Amino acid sequence: MSPEIHRCTERDTHVLWQCEAQFPVLLVCDHASNRVPPELDHLGISAELLATHIGWDIGAAALSKAVGEALQVPLVQASTSRLVVDCNRRLDDPSAFPVTSDGVIIPANQALTELVRAARAEKFYWPYHHAIRDQLRQLEKLVAAPAVIAVHSFTPALDGTVRPWHIGALWDKDSRIAKPFMRYLRACEGWIIGDNEPYSGRHPADFTLDHHAEAEGLPHLGIEVRQDLIVDAEGVRRMARLLVDALKPILQNTRLYTHRAGKI
Repeated sequence: MSPEIHRCTERDTHVLWQCEAQFPVLLVCDHASNRVPPELDHLGISAELLATHIGWDIGAAALSKAVGEALQVPLVQASTSRLVVDCNRRLDDPSAFPVTSDGVIIPANQALTELVRAARAEKFYWPYHHAIRDQLRQLEKLVAAPAVIAVHSFTPALDGTVRPWHIGALWDKDSRIAKPFMRYLRACEGWIIGDNEPYSGRHPADFTLDHHAEAEGLPHLGIEVRQDLIVDAEGVRRMARLLVDALKPILQNTRLYTHRAGKI
């Protein structure tokens, strides 16, 4: 698929890549950007720190776009740093407006008032989630229950602990995509696949999939990719091919697009 087929709409809060969907699937990327609006003055930290993993999921924006183009499905990417407001957290979660990140103090997030939190949420958080909701409403014209796939990346080590996994599949009660996805990847030589590793889909800090997919009974999957594998264009291409090969047979099954029994 050539990039021209995607129609891109860029806003302060999100980037929407649209196409004639080959599958009734929406890709989302909560931590696609390390952008901080000028009025927040880099949140009081350096541009060098914002470029590290504390500011965004390194490689996730390019990877989610490559997967979206290959699968021909729409994609919504957040275009504001997770340090401004984390779009994958409940707003009452303290980490939604982190005061520190991996030991780095975020000066502009110290002692935020409820008014400031609400203003940031209104400007940067809810428009992203409204864009996701709107795309799902469009896909619901095609099937009863479109699928949602979230793309993230993770650091090779955290707090001195090496993380051996190359790819992680995050899920909770609905394994319709996760189990065949992991089964395919584990049959591919040389890859270490985490089942709810290095993060868990059962953890409450997983707002996007919980809110838009699990609560609605939609099939879904969170994908985590180790950042050192997608730091350059060749790594992104290689990983995108692998993920697409794993996902396509699953997404081609029309029986997937039904509401999960017992949805909350």
